[in-house]
Amino acid sequence: MRLGVLDIGSNSAQLQVVEATSGAPPLPAHGVKLPTSLHDAIDDNGAIRDEAVERVAAAVAAAAREAAELHVDYLYPYVTSVIRDATNRDQVIDRIEALAGIRPQFLTGEQEARLTYLAVHRWYGWSVGRLLLLDIGGGTMEIALGRDAEPDLAISLPLGTRRLTRHLLPDDPPSRDQLRELRRHVRDTIGEVADRLRWEGQPRRVIATSKTFKQLARLAGAPRQRKGPFVRRELARRDVRRWLPRLAALTAAERAQLRGVSATRAGPLIAGAVVADTTMAALNVTRAEICPWALREGIVLSHLEAITGRTSEVPLQPVRHVGEHRPAPDSTVTPLHPAG
Repeated sequence: MRLGVLDIGSNSAQLQVVEATSGAPPLPAHGVKLPTSLHDAIDDNGAIRDEAVERVAAAVAAAAREAAELHVDYLYPYVTSVIRDATNRDQVIDRIEALAGIRPQFLTGEQEARLTYLAVHRWYGWSVGRLLLLDIGGGTMEIALGRDAEPDLAISLPLGTRRLTRHLLPDDPPSRDQLRELRRHVRDTIGEVADRLRWEGQPRRVIATSKTFKQLARLAGAPRQRKGPFVRRELARRDVRRWLPRLAALTAAERAQLRGVSATRAGPLIAGAVVADTTMAALNVTRAEICPWALREGIVLSHLEAITGRTSEVPLQPVRHVGEHRPAPDSTVTPLHPAG
């Protein structure tokens, strides 16, 4: 069975196709990445501008055609928080459906945390023990804590890098006062969660996912991505603190010249570093391991477990027979949060 996950985010519409077999790891067989560039396309009312809507719809249409050419059996298209939280979300979804022939859905922040936790837990196996998951996205940060296949705690906080950059770091590079206000905001937002997590006890391992942590780890000397997913990568809080003042003194264009930092992610990297540092400090984390699996792998694993009857239903409705844009009448999964 060929399974595709289409992640429609602020930077790109990213299609990942795997040869999905129960019991086998969901390693990607094909990948397609098409630019959406939504991060600078939000107006003062929180709506995505018309030209950006057309751009993301065209990217999704191209990805859907690619999925059809690759003979994908099931496709899970979903939007991330940049579209999910937009004030004109329904119009964006309608336009994507009209142009691409598929209707993306969205996950809640808690569902994203749970699916990412599933992927991380599966990557490390049962021997990992009690783990704490940290994932910093563009719109939100997800945190999950648990020992078993399902987390004991899964939450989402409005601490995404692009959200914070847009609202609290308007200057490039940011001023000291802006950085101080950002750190105060992050500390206040995570305060109650930190109390709850400390009450739950110290995890055996702390695992980080997302581009933010990967970029910071790369700056700190972690092996580059071309070395493969099985190379150990980690990030120490002292390295984040060492890099923060250096990053804050550079413009986005200058940060894009650093190793492991892409031009599209250089802008919000400072906000990401502040969130990482403040969160690690609040949760008494000195070091985090970087996991190569995250949300997309979690969706694939959840689908495989659903069709084998080993877990609850996948919180997304797949598109079957992608080239014909027809849903699967015999599908066992049910949407919890269909877009629109």
